[in-house]
Amino acid sequence: MNGATTSGELRAHNRVRLLRAVHDCGAARTRSQLTRDLRLARGTASVLVAGLSEDELLHEEPAPEHARGRPTQVPGPHPRGPLALAVDVREDAWELAACELGGRVTVLDVRPHDGTPQGALGPLGEAVAAHEQRLGHRVAGVGVALAGPVRHGGLVDIPHLGWRSVNVPALLGLDMPIVGNDTAFAALAEARRGRLQGIQVGLHLHVDFDLGGVLVVDGRPLGGASGTGAEFGHMPLTGSDRPCPCGAIGCWSMDVGANALLRHVGLAHGGGRGREQAEHVLATSEEAVAANAAALGRGIAALVNAHDPEAVTLSGHGVELYERAAAALHRACEPGLMAIRRDQPPRIEGSALGWRGALLGAMESIFDAFLTPEGLDRWRESHPDQGRDTPERQNVTHSTLKGQNPI
Repeated sequence: MNGATTSGELRAHNRVRLLRAVHDCGAARTRSQLTRDLRLARGTASVLVAGLSEDELLHEEPAPEHARGRPTQVPGPHPRGPLALAVDVREDAWELAACELGGRVTVLDVRPHDGTPQGALGPLGEAVAAHEQRLGHRVAGVGVALAGPVRHGGLVDIPHLGWRSVNVPALLGLDMPIVGNDTAFAALAEARRGRLQGIQVGLHLHVDFDLGGVLVVDGRPLGGASGTGAEFGHMPLTGSDRPCPCGAIGCWSMDVGANALLRHVGLAHGGGRGREQAEHVLATSEEAVAANAAALGRGIAALVNAHDPEAVTLSGHGVELYERAAAALHRACEPGLMAIRRDQPPRIEGSALGWRGALLGAMESIFDAFLTPEGLDRWRESHPDQGRDTPERQNVTHSTLKGQNPI
Protein backbone atom coordinates (compact mmCIF):
# COMPACT_ATOMS: atom_id res chain seq x y z
CA MET A 1 0.00 0.00 0.00
CA ASN A 2 1.29 3.48 -0.85
CA GLY A 3 -0.88 5.36 1.67
CA ALA A 4 -2.46 7.63 -0.96
CA THR A 5 -6.10 8.46 -0.16
CA THR A 6 -6.88 11.14 -2.75
CA SER A 7 -6.31 11.49 -6.49
CA GLY A 8 -3.75 14.22 -5.82
CA GLU A 9 -1.80 12.01 -3.42
CA LEU A 10 -1.91 9.13 -5.89
CA ARG A 11 -0.59 11.38 -8.66
CA ALA A 12 2.23 12.61 -6.40
CA HIS A 13 3.06 9.01 -5.50
CA ASN A 14 3.18 7.97 -9.16
CA ARG A 15 5.35 10.96 -10.11
CA VAL A 16 7.91 9.82 -7.56
CA ARG A 17 7.66 6.19 -8.72
CA LEU A 18 8.30 7.17 -12.32
CA LEU A 19 11.24 9.44 -11.52
CA ARG A 20 12.70 6.78 -9.23
CA ALA A 21 12.40 4.18 -11.98
CA VAL A 22 14.14 6.47 -14.48
CA HIS A 23 16.91 7.15 -11.99
CA ASP A 24 17.44 3.54 -10.96
CA CYS A 25 17.61 2.22 -14.53
CA GLY A 26 20.16 4.84 -15.55
CA ALA A 27 17.66 6.56 -17.87
CA ALA A 28 17.97 3.56 -20.18
CA ARG A 29 14.40 2.23 -20.43
CA THR A 30 11.73 3.39 -22.83
CA ARG A 31 8.45 4.93 -21.76
CA SER A 32 6.66 1.72 -22.79
CA GLN A 33 9.00 -0.41 -20.68
CA LEU A 34 8.61 1.87 -17.66
CA THR A 35 4.83 1.85 -18.10
CA ARG A 36 4.83 -1.95 -17.96
CA ASP A 37 7.31 -2.10 -15.08
CA LEU A 38 5.24 0.26 -12.96
CA ARG A 39 1.89 -1.23 -14.07
CA LEU A 40 0.57 2.13 -15.17
CA ALA A 41 -2.14 2.75 -17.73
CA ARG A 42 -0.68 4.14 -20.95
CA GLY A 43 -2.71 7.33 -20.61
CA THR A 44 -1.60 7.79 -17.02
CA ALA A 45 2.05 7.40 -18.01
CA SER A 46 1.63 9.98 -20.78
CA VAL A 47 0.10 12.50 -18.36
CA LEU A 48 2.84 11.89 -15.79
CA VAL A 49 5.65 12.31 -18.33
CA ALA A 50 4.07 15.48 -19.69
CA GLY A 51 3.76 16.98 -16.21
CA LEU A 52 7.32 16.03 -15.24
CA SER A 53 8.61 17.50 -18.50
CA GLU A 54 6.74 20.74 -17.82
CA ASP A 55 8.37 20.84 -14.37
CA GLU A 56 11.78 20.37 -16.03
CA LEU A 57 12.36 17.07 -14.29
CA LEU A 58 12.25 14.77 -17.33
CA HIS A 59 13.08 15.10 -21.00
CA GLU A 60 12.41 12.47 -23.66
CA GLU A 61 14.69 11.48 -26.53
CA PRO A 62 14.08 8.91 -29.27
CA ALA A 63 15.53 5.49 -28.48
CA PRO A 64 18.80 4.82 -30.35
CA GLU A 65 17.24 1.78 -31.99
CA HIS A 66 13.55 1.09 -32.41
CA ALA A 67 11.23 -1.03 -34.51
CA ARG A 68 9.18 0.26 -37.41
CA GLY A 69 6.44 2.73 -36.67
CA ARG A 70 6.34 5.54 -34.19
CA PRO A 71 9.78 6.18 -32.60
CA THR A 72 10.09 4.90 -29.04
CA GLN A 73 10.85 7.60 -26.46
CA VAL A 74 13.30 7.24 -23.56
CA PRO A 75 12.65 9.47 -20.52
CA GLY A 76 15.82 10.92 -19.05
CA PRO A 77 17.10 13.91 -17.09
CA HIS A 78 15.94 17.33 -18.18
CA PRO A 79 18.75 19.66 -19.36
CA ARG A 80 17.71 22.06 -16.61
CA GLY A 81 16.74 19.40 -14.12
CA PRO A 82 17.96 18.62 -10.59
CA LEU A 83 21.60 17.89 -9.82
CA ALA A 84 23.18 16.21 -6.84
CA LEU A 85 26.59 17.60 -5.92
CA ALA A 86 28.61 14.58 -4.75
CA VAL A 87 32.02 14.62 -3.09
CA ASP A 88 34.50 11.86 -2.30
CA VAL A 89 37.01 13.10 0.31
CA ARG A 90 39.93 10.69 0.45
CA GLU A 91 42.95 10.90 2.71
CA ASP A 92 45.00 12.82 0.15
CA ALA A 93 42.56 14.44 -2.30
CA TRP A 94 38.92 15.19 -2.96
CA GLU A 95 36.72 14.89 -6.03
CA LEU A 96 33.58 16.97 -6.66
CA ALA A 97 30.98 16.02 -9.26
CA ALA A 98 27.52 17.02 -10.48
CA CYS A 99 25.22 14.03 -10.95
CA GLU A 100 22.05 14.00 -13.01
CA LEU A 101 18.90 11.99 -12.50
CA GLY A 102 19.82 8.59 -13.90
CA GLY A 103 23.38 8.66 -12.54
CA ARG A 104 25.45 10.45 -15.17
CA VAL A 105 28.48 12.02 -13.51
CA THR A 106 30.21 15.23 -14.58
CA VAL A 107 33.43 15.77 -12.62
CA LEU A 108 33.72 19.44 -11.69
CA ASP A 109 36.93 19.58 -9.66
CA VAL A 110 39.68 17.34 -8.26
CA ARG A 111 42.27 18.67 -5.82
CA PRO A 112 44.92 17.25 -3.49
CA HIS A 113 44.93 18.38 0.13
CA ASP A 114 47.35 18.38 3.04
CA GLY A 115 45.48 15.91 5.26
CA THR A 116 44.29 18.49 7.81
CA PRO A 117 40.59 19.21 8.35
CA GLN A 118 41.00 22.88 7.41
CA GLY A 119 43.25 22.14 4.43
CA ALA A 120 40.85 19.54 3.06
CA LEU A 121 37.44 20.96 3.85
CA GLY A 122 38.00 24.72 3.59
CA PRO A 123 38.83 24.78 -0.15
CA LEU A 124 36.19 22.11 -0.77
CA GLY A 125 33.51 24.24 0.86
CA GLU A 126 34.51 27.21 -1.30
CA ALA A 127 34.35 25.07 -4.46
CA VAL A 128 30.94 23.67 -3.56
CA ALA A 129 29.58 27.14 -2.74
CA ALA A 130 30.80 28.49 -6.09
CA HIS A 131 29.05 25.71 -8.01
CA GLU A 132 25.89 26.08 -5.92
CA GLN A 133 25.78 29.76 -6.84
CA ARG A 134 26.35 28.97 -10.52
CA LEU A 135 23.80 26.17 -10.71
CA GLY A 136 21.17 27.88 -8.57
CA HIS A 137 17.95 26.03 -7.84
CA ARG A 138 19.15 22.99 -9.80
CA VAL A 139 21.20 21.77 -6.82
CA ALA A 140 19.07 19.23 -4.98
CA GLY A 141 21.66 18.77 -2.22
CA VAL A 142 25.27 18.01 -1.39
CA GLY A 143 26.48 14.54 -0.38
CA VAL A 144 29.96 14.08 1.10
CA ALA A 145 31.77 10.75 1.52
CA LEU A 146 34.65 10.63 4.03
CA ALA A 147 37.24 7.96 4.81
CA GLY A 148 36.29 7.47 8.45
CA PRO A 149 33.37 6.83 10.81
CA VAL A 150 30.74 9.57 10.69
CA ARG A 151 28.42 10.14 13.62
CA HIS A 152 24.98 11.67 13.32
CA GLY A 153 25.33 15.40 12.77
CA GLY A 154 28.38 15.09 10.52
CA LEU A 155 31.13 14.54 13.10
CA VAL A 156 33.92 12.50 11.53
CA ASP A 157 36.97 10.70 12.93
CA ILE A 158 39.83 9.70 10.62
CA PRO A 159 42.37 8.25 13.08
CA HIS A 160 45.35 7.87 10.75
CA LEU A 161 45.02 11.55 9.79
CA GLY A 162 44.53 12.65 13.38
CA TRP A 163 40.94 13.85 12.81
CA ARG A 164 38.86 13.67 15.98
CA SER A 165 35.21 14.79 16.11
CA VAL A 166 35.67 17.10 13.11
CA ASN A 167 32.48 19.03 12.41
CA VAL A 168 32.32 18.60 8.65
CA PRO A 169 29.26 20.82 7.89
CA ALA A 170 30.77 23.67 9.92
CA LEU A 171 34.15 23.53 8.15
CA LEU A 172 32.48 23.26 4.76
CA GLY A 173 30.25 26.22 5.59
CA LEU A 174 27.25 24.44 4.07
CA ASP A 175 23.67 24.09 5.27
CA MET A 176 22.51 20.50 5.74
CA PRO A 177 24.92 18.46 3.60
CA ILE A 178 24.48 14.70 3.83
CA VAL A 179 27.75 13.40 5.28
CA GLY A 180 28.58 9.71 5.33
CA ASN A 181 31.28 7.06 5.51
CA ASP A 182 32.89 6.25 2.15
CA THR A 183 32.48 2.49 2.57
CA ALA A 184 28.80 2.81 3.48
CA PHE A 185 28.22 5.06 0.47
CA ALA A 186 30.17 2.68 -1.80
CA ALA A 187 28.01 -0.18 -0.51
CA LEU A 188 24.83 1.80 -1.20
CA ALA A 189 25.98 2.42 -4.76
CA GLU A 190 26.88 -1.24 -5.21
CA ALA A 191 23.38 -2.23 -4.09
CA ARG A 192 21.78 0.26 -6.50
CA ARG A 193 24.06 0.05 -9.54
CA GLY A 194 26.55 -2.74 -9.00
CA ARG A 195 26.89 -6.37 -8.11
CA LEU A 196 24.78 -6.27 -4.95
CA GLN A 197 21.60 -5.42 -6.87
CA GLY A 198 18.84 -7.80 -5.82
CA ILE A 199 20.94 -9.30 -3.01
CA GLN A 200 19.13 -9.63 0.30
CA VAL A 201 22.26 -9.91 2.48
CA GLY A 202 25.62 -8.78 1.10
CA LEU A 203 29.01 -7.76 2.41
CA HIS A 204 30.87 -4.84 0.85
CA LEU A 205 34.54 -4.08 1.52
CA HIS A 206 36.30 -0.90 0.38
CA VAL A 207 40.11 -0.88 0.33
CA ASP A 208 42.08 2.35 0.11
CA PHE A 209 44.90 3.27 2.51
CA ASP A 210 43.19 0.89 4.91
CA LEU A 211 40.01 -1.19 4.81
CA GLY A 212 36.37 -0.51 5.60
CA GLY A 213 33.48 -2.92 5.48
CA VAL A 214 29.73 -2.93 5.97
CA LEU A 215 26.83 -5.36 5.87
CA VAL A 216 24.13 -4.57 3.30
CA VAL A 217 20.61 -5.82 4.04
CA ASP A 218 17.78 -5.36 1.54
CA GLY A 219 19.82 -2.83 -0.39
CA ARG A 220 20.80 -0.65 2.60
CA PRO A 221 24.10 -0.58 4.51
CA LEU A 222 23.58 -1.03 8.24
CA GLY A 223 24.71 2.17 9.92
CA GLY A 224 24.52 1.24 13.60
CA ALA A 225 22.98 3.16 16.47
CA SER A 226 25.13 6.28 15.98
CA GLY A 227 25.74 5.94 12.23
CA THR A 228 29.22 4.46 12.60
CA GLY A 229 28.49 0.85 11.66
CA ALA A 230 30.75 0.55 8.58
CA GLU A 231 33.85 -0.40 10.57
CA PHE A 232 34.65 -4.09 9.95
CA GLY A 233 38.21 -2.94 9.31
CA HIS A 234 38.58 -2.30 13.02
CA MET A 235 37.90 -5.86 14.10
CA PRO A 236 40.77 -8.22 15.12
CA LEU A 237 40.21 -10.73 12.31
CA THR A 238 43.76 -11.68 11.30
CA GLY A 239 45.59 -12.35 14.56
CA SER A 240 47.71 -9.21 14.37
CA ASP A 241 48.89 -7.44 17.54
CA ARG A 242 49.77 -4.12 15.90
CA PRO A 243 48.29 -1.04 17.57
CA CYS A 244 45.93 0.86 15.28
CA PRO A 245 45.58 4.67 15.24
CA CYS A 246 41.90 4.13 16.10
CA GLY A 247 42.95 3.04 19.60
CA ALA A 248 42.32 -0.70 19.22
CA ILE A 249 44.85 -3.51 18.87
CA GLY A 250 45.14 -5.88 15.90
CA CYS A 251 42.67 -4.21 13.52
CA TRP A 252 42.12 -6.00 10.22
CA SER A 253 42.80 -2.76 8.33
CA MET A 254 46.41 -2.81 9.55
CA ASP A 255 47.02 -5.78 7.24
CA VAL A 256 45.01 -4.74 4.16
CA GLY A 257 45.33 -1.67 1.95
CA ALA A 258 47.92 0.80 0.71
CA ASN A 259 49.50 1.33 4.15
CA ALA A 260 49.99 -2.42 4.55
CA LEU A 261 51.53 -2.68 1.06
CA LEU A 262 54.00 0.10 1.90
CA ARG A 263 54.82 -1.44 5.27
CA HIS A 264 55.46 -4.83 3.67
CA VAL A 265 58.25 -3.45 1.46
CA GLY A 266 59.70 -1.18 4.14
CA LEU A 267 58.46 2.16 2.80
CA ALA A 268 57.09 5.03 4.88
CA HIS A 269 53.35 4.86 5.39
CA GLY A 270 50.53 6.65 7.17
CA GLY A 271 49.14 10.15 7.17
CA GLY A 272 47.34 9.68 3.87
CA ARG A 273 50.57 9.84 1.88
CA GLY A 274 52.25 7.42 -0.51
CA ARG A 275 49.44 6.59 -2.95
CA GLU A 276 51.72 6.47 -5.99
CA GLN A 277 54.29 4.33 -4.20
CA ALA A 278 51.56 1.96 -3.00
CA GLU A 279 50.19 1.63 -6.51
CA HIS A 280 53.71 0.79 -7.73
CA VAL A 281 54.00 -1.91 -5.05
CA LEU A 282 50.58 -3.23 -6.02
CA ALA A 283 51.72 -3.49 -9.65
CA THR A 284 55.18 -4.98 -9.05
CA SER A 285 55.46 -6.90 -5.76
CA GLU A 286 53.79 -10.30 -5.91
CA GLU A 287 54.81 -11.02 -2.33
CA ALA A 288 53.24 -7.86 -0.89
CA VAL A 289 50.09 -8.36 -2.95
CA ALA A 290 49.77 -12.00 -1.87
CA ALA A 291 50.16 -11.04 1.81
CA ASN A 292 47.48 -8.36 1.45
CA ALA A 293 45.14 -10.74 -0.36
CA ALA A 294 45.66 -13.49 2.23
CA ALA A 295 44.83 -11.13 5.08
CA LEU A 296 41.76 -10.00 3.16
CA GLY A 297 40.68 -13.62 2.66
CA ARG A 298 41.07 -14.55 6.33
CA GLY A 299 38.93 -11.62 7.41
CA ILE A 300 36.29 -12.39 4.81
CA ALA A 301 35.99 -15.94 6.16
CA ALA A 302 35.27 -14.64 9.66
CA LEU A 303 32.61 -12.24 8.42
CA VAL A 304 31.00 -14.87 6.20
CA ASN A 305 30.73 -17.20 9.22
CA ALA A 306 29.11 -14.40 11.23
CA HIS A 307 26.71 -12.90 8.69
CA ASP A 308 26.02 -15.54 6.00
CA PRO A 309 26.06 -13.10 3.03
CA GLU A 310 25.00 -14.14 -0.45
CA ALA A 311 27.84 -12.15 -2.03
CA VAL A 312 31.00 -10.25 -1.08
CA THR A 313 32.02 -7.29 -3.22
CA LEU A 314 35.32 -5.42 -3.18
CA SER A 315 35.97 -1.84 -4.26
CA GLY A 316 38.98 0.47 -4.41
CA HIS A 317 42.26 -1.46 -4.27
CA GLY A 318 40.17 -4.53 -3.48
CA VAL A 319 39.40 -4.88 -7.19
CA GLU A 320 43.10 -4.99 -8.07
CA LEU A 321 43.95 -7.29 -5.19
CA TYR A 322 41.34 -9.75 -6.38
CA GLU A 323 42.43 -9.50 -10.01
CA ARG A 324 46.11 -10.08 -9.13
CA ALA A 325 45.84 -12.55 -6.27
CA ALA A 326 42.42 -14.24 -6.26
CA ALA A 327 44.05 -17.63 -5.67
CA ALA A 328 45.87 -16.40 -2.55
CA LEU A 329 42.66 -14.82 -1.25
CA HIS A 330 40.64 -18.01 -1.71
CA ARG A 331 43.40 -20.18 -0.19
CA ALA A 332 43.32 -18.04 2.93
CA CYS A 333 39.53 -17.76 3.03
CA GLU A 334 38.49 -21.41 2.60
CA PRO A 335 40.15 -22.93 5.72
CA GLY A 336 38.52 -20.24 7.88
CA LEU A 337 35.00 -21.08 6.74
CA MET A 338 32.71 -23.29 8.76
CA ALA A 339 31.92 -26.56 7.00
CA ILE A 340 28.35 -25.44 6.34
CA ARG A 341 29.67 -22.26 4.68
CA ARG A 342 32.34 -24.11 2.71
CA ASP A 343 29.80 -26.24 0.86
CA GLN A 344 28.20 -23.18 -0.74
CA PRO A 345 30.43 -20.16 -0.12
CA PRO A 346 29.23 -16.72 -1.24
CA ARG A 347 30.67 -15.40 -4.45
CA ILE A 348 33.52 -12.91 -4.07
CA GLU A 349 34.06 -10.38 -6.85
CA GLY A 350 35.38 -6.95 -7.63
CA SER A 351 32.98 -4.04 -7.71
CA ALA A 352 31.44 -3.08 -11.02
CA LEU A 353 31.96 0.56 -9.98
CA GLY A 354 35.65 0.47 -9.11
CA TRP A 355 36.74 3.66 -7.37
CA ARG A 356 33.58 5.56 -8.25
CA GLY A 357 31.36 3.86 -5.65
CA ALA A 358 31.71 6.34 -2.78
CA LEU A 359 30.94 9.26 -5.09
CA LEU A 360 27.88 7.49 -6.52
CA GLY A 361 26.70 6.58 -3.03
CA ALA A 362 26.90 10.25 -2.03
CA MET A 363 24.77 11.00 -5.09
CA GLU A 364 22.22 8.33 -4.15
CA SER A 365 21.85 9.81 -0.67
CA ILE A 366 20.81 13.13 -2.22
CA PHE A 367 18.35 11.66 -4.70
CA ASP A 368 16.87 9.47 -1.95
CA ALA A 369 15.93 12.68 -0.12
CA PHE A 370 14.86 14.48 -3.30
CA LEU A 371 12.69 11.75 -4.84
CA THR A 372 9.79 12.16 -2.42
CA PRO A 373 6.51 14.08 -2.77
CA GLU A 374 7.94 16.71 -0.42
CA GLY A 375 11.15 16.97 -2.42
CA LEU A 376 9.28 17.47 -5.67
CA ASP A 377 7.06 20.09 -4.04
CA ARG A 378 10.16 22.02 -2.96
CA TRP A 379 11.49 21.80 -6.53
CA ARG A 380 8.31 23.31 -7.96
CA GLU A 381 8.32 26.09 -5.36
CA SER A 382 11.92 27.08 -6.13
CA HIS A 383 11.67 26.59 -9.88
CA PRO A 384 10.48 29.88 -11.43
CA ASP A 385 13.00 32.44 -12.74
CA GLN A 386 16.07 30.91 -11.15
CA GLY A 387 19.54 30.09 -12.48
CA ARG A 388 19.50 27.54 -15.26
CA ASP A 389 23.17 26.92 -15.87
CA THR A 390 24.35 23.42 -16.61
CA PRO A 391 27.73 21.69 -16.31
CA GLU A 392 29.52 22.13 -19.63
CA ARG A 393 30.18 18.61 -20.80
CA GLN A 394 32.82 19.74 -23.29
CA ASN A 395 34.85 21.15 -20.38
CA VAL A 396 34.60 18.20 -17.98
CA THR A 397 37.69 17.80 -15.80
CA HIS A 398 38.18 14.05 -15.60
CA SER A 399 39.35 12.69 -12.28
CA THR A 400 43.05 12.11 -11.74
CA LEU A 401 42.14 9.55 -9.10
CA LYS A 402 41.61 5.87 -9.83
CA GLY A 403 38.50 5.03 -11.83
CA GLN A 404 38.51 8.28 -13.76
CA ASN A 405 36.00 7.48 -16.48
CA PRO A 406 32.65 9.14 -15.74
CA ILE A 407 29.58 7.00 -16.15
